[in-house]
Amino acid sequence: MIQAEILKPMAVLAMWTMVMWLWMYITRIPAMRKAGIDSKTLVGGTGKSLDEVLPGKVQWIAHNYNHLHEAPTVFYAVALALAITGMGDGLNAEIAWAYVLLRIVHSLVQAISNRVVVRFALFALSSLALIALCLHLLIGVYH
Repeated sequence: MIQAEILKPMAVLAMWTMVMWLWMYITRIPAMRKAGIDSKTLVGGTGKSLDEVLPGKVQWIAHNYNHLHEAPTVFYAVALALAITGMGDGLNAEIAWAYVLLRIVHSLVQAISNRVVVRFALFALSSLALIALCLHLLIGVYH
């Protein structure tokens, strides 16, 4: 079995994504009922179409769940590649933890207050961490 510290923050982010999934449905299903949406007869549509019907605070959580399937997918690929190539410990693991913590805080900000300037700062910082991991992988595989 590959042993690399980078797998720990990767597992935490995967579990956090499932926490956001649960939070989304715990808030969205009651909001849909309150809005008179009968999911049993609903045909077609997307989560985006609910933006016009459900309260923003409910949709903020859903939007964040979707965001956790965007840039983090690059993180998962890079983290696995770093682990497989033996570069998933030390500084790379620390950067990965920073990335995951920033993404979790980003989720909480988006789901609770949705302050765009704060979200952007957290997203930018997490992106810098992800860029560092990508660069380390690129250097490592071409070195």
